[in-house]
Amino acid sequence: MKLLKDIIYGVSILEIKGNTNIAIEKVTFDSREVQNLSLFIAIVGTQSDGHKFIKNAEDSGASAIVCEQLPKKLNDDITYIRVPDSSLAIGLIASNFYDNPSEKLDLIGITGTNGKTTCATLLYDLFRLLGYKTGLISTVNIRVLHKTYPSTHTTPDALRINEVLHEMVSHGCTHVFMEVSSHALDQNRTAGLTFKVGVFTNISRDHLDYHESFDQYISCKKKLFDGLPQEGYAIINYDDKHGETMGEGSNAQILSYGLKDSTDFKCKVLENDISGLTVDIDGHEVTSRLVGRFNAYNLLTAYAVAKCLGQDELSILTILSSVKAPQGRFEYFVSDHKITAVIDYAHTPDALENVLKTIVDLRKGKEKIFTVFGCGGNRDKGKRPLMGEIASKFSDQIIITSDNPRNEDPESIIENIYSGVPIKHQEKVLTIKDRKEAISVACKMASSGDIILIAGKGHENYQIIGSETLQFDDMENAVEILKKLKK
Repeated sequence: MKLLKDIIYGVSILEIKGNTNIAIEKVTFDSREVQNLSLFIAIVGTQSDGHKFIKNAEDSGASAIVCEQLPKKLNDDITYIRVPDSSLAIGLIASNFYDNPSEKLDLIGITGTNGKTTCATLLYDLFRLLGYKTGLISTVNIRVLHKTYPSTHTTPDALRINEVLHEMVSHGCTHVFMEVSSHALDQNRTAGLTFKVGVFTNISRDHLDYHESFDQYISCKKKLFDGLPQEGYAIINYDDKHGETMGEGSNAQILSYGLKDSTDFKCKVLENDISGLTVDIDGHEVTSRLVGRFNAYNLLTAYAVAKCLGQDELSILTILSSVKAPQGRFEYFVSDHKITAVIDYAHTPDALENVLKTIVDLRKGKEKIFTVFGCGGNRDKGKRPLMGEIASKFSDQIIITSDNPRNEDPESIIENIYSGVPIKHQEKVLTIKDRKEAISVACKMASSGDIILIAGKGHENYQIIGSETLQFDDMENAVEILKKLKK
């Protein structure tokens, strides 16, 4: 229980109607969760406007309401607080309500189009193995020490973030690694958090169904670095052409990393095959179970963050050589017939190209590359033909199928992807709407030594078709089909 006046500390307030010296036991932006002694925050969201539910909150016993527009009729038993931006206010309120947990942790935020999950998970495992109590907030799951919760978003809402961070503090965590999406930054979900380190991995086309332009997408990512404290670190991939932009105007110490140019943290790929990477990081040769040049960046990111946080470089590199990639990130299975199925979350043009280039580099001879992929419905349509073109460039056989079609017609999505395939490559394209059938056909077409990339869903164990969420796991299906082929 907290006093309302303490919960709203630091919030920009335009007007207060009522008493702030009252007790609050619950903070929520969902009117269905309101009960006695609740503070309800009316947020203007992408799907609905919380102001429409103020009456519901009043009827359910709310003690206070934060909003951008006061209702026409006020209840004398309720305190109303008018703010310029409810989405910004909720971050500060959530932090105050949960005793500002981010100030008691080394909180590391990782943003970028690709690599966030791998970097965050590598760092979680690294610091855990270095002997620290660690936490993770990622696309795959949330981990508090060894306890795991499912994730619904790459970055949760502000209340959930602070609730989880509070739990981490109570369990003695010292380091927390968190993916920070552009949606979260745009919607102020990270407002009120104190980051020790901000990391920029890379940026390429994604989420343009949400952002008005690529420039806006970049500016949203930049918010993480604009908000870093002077004693913090901004660790930025300078191989990305937008890297320097991210650090402009940041108060934090800016440190660069990369594989190409002279940077503060350097890496060179020495060997790359299906068993893993051998890289040189700052003059030290390291072997890793991770595969692909893109993972050299992820290893270097983890190393750079750990160095900034005062860890011994040899201890860092020794542990990094043993950790594995997170679920659904270049995860592979080799059948008895020596057919390799690679499962990867690649769902952007850049990510798909990186994974396919890696597979091309892994080929020893004339092994064929089969690519099975689709694109999500109700998402950026512009990337679909780009992914079709990329898949056709690096694959011997493509099967375009459904991903999460949601409320779009799967056939229409497939047509959008196919439209990007050049005429000269169209003969190697099949379109199969049913994803399991598409995987099955690829497995049956493949021969010993061939590689099947099943891209787009990675760790996801579901498929969203219409309003239904159905159980579906790419790896489970691929393994089942390949094992049956043996019989």
